[in-house]
Amino acid sequence: MKKNYRVDIKPQECKGCERCIAACSRSVLEMSGVLNPMGYVYARYVGSGCIGCRHCYYTCPEPGAITLVECSSPRDSL
Repeated sequence: MKKNYRVDIKPQECKGCERCIAACSRSVLEMSGVLNPMGYVYARYVGSGCIGCRHCYYTCPEPGAITLVECSSPRDSL
């Protein structure tokens, strides 16, 4: 059975460096175009396709900004 994943990014922790976007081989992350409370445009998950490689997690310089969640069904990964 294929596992499904979702990337959770805390907007208030993201500094907009775009390292996670560059590291993502599935292109499931993008810049939101919205400012967080600290004045940075933050990254967000586009809603499907994450394979759980964790490249985004390991490249992010902000501890706790990115969490990878294994979902029980494809709908949970949206």
